[in-house]
Amino acid sequence: MLITIAKVLQANEVQQFREHLDRADWQSGANTAGSLARNVKHNQQLDDSQEPAISLGHHILRTLSCHPAFISAALPDRIYPPKFNRYSENETYGAHIDGSLMQIPTTHLTLRTDLSATLFLTEPDEYKGGELTIETQYGPQRVKLPAGDMVLYPSTSLHSVSPVSAGVRIASFFWIQSMVRDIQQREMLFNLDSSVQALTAELGATHPETVRLSGLYHNLLRQWATPS
Repeated sequence: MLITIAKVLQANEVQQFREHLDRADWQSGANTAGSLARNVKHNQQLDDSQEPAISLGHHILRTLSCHPAFISAALPDRIYPPKFNRYSENETYGAHIDGSLMQIPTTHLTLRTDLSATLFLTEPDEYKGGELTIETQYGPQRVKLPAGDMVLYPSTSLHSVSPVSAGVRIASFFWIQSMVRDIQQREMLFNLDSSVQALTAELGATHPETVRLSGLYHNLLRQWATPS
């Protein structure tokens, strides 16, 4: 399931992020690549342990902690601290699948990567190329969203970033361990929650059908969720 979430960051927040990121000390992305990814990863990345990556990452996490669409889609249990990457001319990231388990920095916690997220921080007309291509059961899906928008997709998906031919592409990326591990169960819960929200808007929260459908959602969540 591929889900796009609009306006995770508002325009003024994106502008503040860009002011910090445009002055940041970018390093070779190969420094953090695994043995296989090193052959296909050609981009730039911020040092996660230094500013501005730390404060900007915390801002994203605070925003997502109260974002209804994100919570509904991801049912997050743990979130890996957001990272930041930059693609300038001729830079790219070839086809790869994200690692399955990751150690959360400065903790003893391990995160299972159920969902991958890319939060775009440059407008589509600021660069040419640079599409995030995600292989799905319906074929490749190319994603290039407005600044402040985010895409969520299964971490099991083969994906790549096409070469940037002009301009600069900046984004934040991170991973989520969901309380509901199964992709199909998570998709059903998201669709059901979307229906509950629509029914609430149309009939009200106390209407018997709204209450019944909401109860079904929570009973399924109770059955399928396995919080850490």
